[in-house]
Amino acid sequence: MSAYYADHAWLGGDRVEDRVLIEVDGDRIAAVRAGADRPAGATGLRGLTLPGLANAHSHAFHRALRGRTHRAGGSFWTWREDMYAVAARLTPGTYHALARATYAEMALAGITCVGEFHYLHDGGNEFGEALMVAAAEAGIRITLLDACYVTGGFGERLEGVQRRFADADADAWAARVSELRQAPHARIGAAIHSVRAVPAEQLATVAGWAPLHFHLSEQRAENEACLAAYGRTPAQLLADHGALGPRSCAVHATHLTDADVALLGGSGTGLCMCPTTERDLADGIGPAGALTSAGSPLCVGSDSHAVIDLLEEARAVEHGERLASGRRGHWRAGELLHAVSAGGHAALGWPEAGRLEAGAPADLVTVGLDSVRLAGAEPATLLESVVFAGAAADVRDVVVGGRQVVAGGRHALIDDVPGALAGSIGAVLG
Repeated sequence: MSAYYADHAWLGGDRVEDRVLIEVDGDRIAAVRAGADRPAGATGLRGLTLPGLANAHSHAFHRALRGRTHRAGGSFWTWREDMYAVAARLTPGTYHALARATYAEMALAGITCVGEFHYLHDGGNEFGEALMVAAAEAGIRITLLDACYVTGGFGERLEGVQRRFADADADAWAARVSELRQAPHARIGAAIHSVRAVPAEQLATVAGWAPLHFHLSEQRAENEACLAAYGRTPAQLLADHGALGPRSCAVHATHLTDADVALLGGSGTGLCMCPTTERDLADGIGPAGALTSAGSPLCVGSDSHAVIDLLEEARAVEHGERLASGRRGHWRAGELLHAVSAGGHAALGWPEAGRLEAGAPADLVTVGLDSVRLAGAEPATLLESVVFAGAAADVRDVVVGGRQVVAGGRHALIDDVPGALAGSIGAVLG
């Protein structure tokens, strides 16, 4: 049995308690007591302690693109060519090193679980297995969302580097993914890369898996092509083939019709917003408010890793809605924190995680309150201060499954995370 003593802790909703003792037995929380005295031997957590954060949408190798795609006149489609160039150079070894460093950066940002939307296969599982090992070495949990990727567009053959993403068909994809093995830190899920990458008649094969994630209506051009091919929007096509529902999660969902919103919300399909990527690529502002009001649970992801900061992702959901609507206050701070903790874990198939309560995994994140960003924060508004002004750089301590992975802002398992990132990116880019 070990114990942590938090100055302040968020216990769900809008509830922040002071002097919180968190007792841990093995990898689980045994008890949480507010207003407690600090026992001898308890590890102090100075700041606001949260449950572990869940990054619900990641493409780890995109980390190599950060700062390298900002040329004048670019678009999502020119960015995609840059991404393909990186994908063409990866080996299982270089991808392992890059993912290990990227997941360590996530740990430093308070992320204790990542949903890796994985589509680099070369017809086997070597890359996926390397990603699961990388997460273990970085000290975080992972859900490997293995993506089915069969065609290069509606009725189009795969070309060039896209062949590295491919399975022969959805049945071949399912047979390959069935050979992946879970581990205590790793679970297996599925993904439909997009409706342009999986023929309609094969969607149902992938839709039988859970958790199930899919890129949805990220670009208007995809919607137009889907309508031309099937006479249906992407959301309608997925609904026709059983891909919507409470075990599914739509990523981006930027360009939807009112009928699409009703389909997603009415089925309880989750919504994963990735605002820092969506704005970096000029994708647009999705209807997050309408979708959550319709019934879609919210989570967030750092996607292409333009930055890795889930506090920034959370407030950007609110800020995007403000820009689109001209009004403030669509989500309370506690609701946004739920999205980046329990909401993200549920979307990734870890429904027991993301909360500070007895029986939950012992995943803790402490945000320091002494930086220039948070200095002067008042006890009555700690949640608002952390969500709307805090940053990944304010994370001081991270515990995953009862093991301290970050202490005092330093990664406990990887000595030099910046050096590991620089080295692994250099090895990929040559």
